[in-house]
Amino acid sequence: MELAHFFLRWIHLLAGITWIGILYYFNFVQTPFFAETEAPVRVGAIQKLLPRALWWFRWGAMFTFLAGLLMWLMRLGQTGSAAFFSSQYGVVITLGSLMGTIMFLNVWLVIWPNQQIVMASTNQVAGGGQALPNAAGAGRRAALTSRTNTVFSMSMLFFMAAASHYPSLMSANPSLGLFWIISLIIVGAVEANALFGTQGATKKPLDSVSGALQFGFALWLVMYLLCLALL
Repeated sequence: MELAHFFLRWIHLLAGITWIGILYYFNFVQTPFFAETEAPVRVGAIQKLLPRALWWFRWGAMFTFLAGLLMWLMRLGQTGSAAFFSSQYGVVITLGSLMGTIMFLNVWLVIWPNQQIVMASTNQVAGGGQALPNAAGAGRRAALTSRTNTVFSMSMLFFMAAASHYPSLMSANPSLGLFWIISLIIVGAVEANALFGTQGATKKPLDSVSGALQFGFALWLVMYLLCLALL
């Protein structure tokens, strides 16, 4: 069992580096580059580079999620649900896993389908046709969701590491019920901001790299203080 857990952790780490590395490439490198470069260069990149990057991106997310889920279930089975969800490891790793699961679903259910529309529209225009009418909206939705994954990633990575390495986040009498209620509200609000609407004050932090980073660190600080206050 320990050997299986070790190899799952290794797969989880390799796939996670691939996934999050490409996520940061998209947000910190490619998106600003596309905004500044000439149309022919952008079209060529969308046709030839983007499909390759998205392949590694979505399958990195898939294997990260599956390996992480199996490790979580193995630890839950070994510990028992009552002990697991009342321990620092169980609470903190589940919080990180919640964010990671949302990020995984964002990749496969939002970013990838919308990027397919963008790529199809680009190919159609390059062939002399008209752009797809929903391409602009699809691109905006994919961008907002990708930036939201960047925001989540900072807290997700912290709590994944904190589960095994942080000295102590839990007191003798944690308020677990209140902690999970507030956590779900905060995480749900951040995700809803990506899924509903394309403009507005709450979308502005996601329009720039610096804004997304500030948003991400602010979310981390709120979640960290919540842990200190209620766990």
